[in-house]
Amino acid sequence: MPQKTPQEKKRLSYTKDRRPNYGNSDKAARTSVPARKRQVNRANRHRAQQDLLAATGRPDAETAYAAEERLASRRPKTWKKWPDLPLGIWVEGVLERRAGRDEGDSADGERLDRVRRRLRRPRRSPEDRTIPFPY
Repeated sequence: MPQKTPQEKKRLSYTKDRRPNYGNSDKAARTSVPARKRQVNRANRHRAQQDLLAATGRPDAETAYAAEERLASRRPKTWKKWPDLPLGIWVEGVLERRAGRDEGDSADGERLDRVRRRLRRPRRSPEDRTIPFPY
């Protein structure tokens, strides 16, 4: 495998490395993601148990069919983690805010241009507000 140049490493880092964008820290996700998965699964099991309680007692085809219909008619709860942002988009947003705040400072603008070149995406004009920043 050929060695990568520092520029290639930087570009790959901007595309592959991720940053959390939901609002809490990456450390909080270690506990909150599994907790949310447990909560949703527990709620689905509880709802299924409540629906099947009606079918207890004497075996009756009509009661069993009604309980099965009630169980199948309710959509189970779901939860999915929001994907984290690539590092390049995160850095671009930080630099955009900083350049907008310190308009007289040209160093932030130059750095923002370098980051955008590394990301190799089409440039947006500042007037184009139709696409908001992703976080």
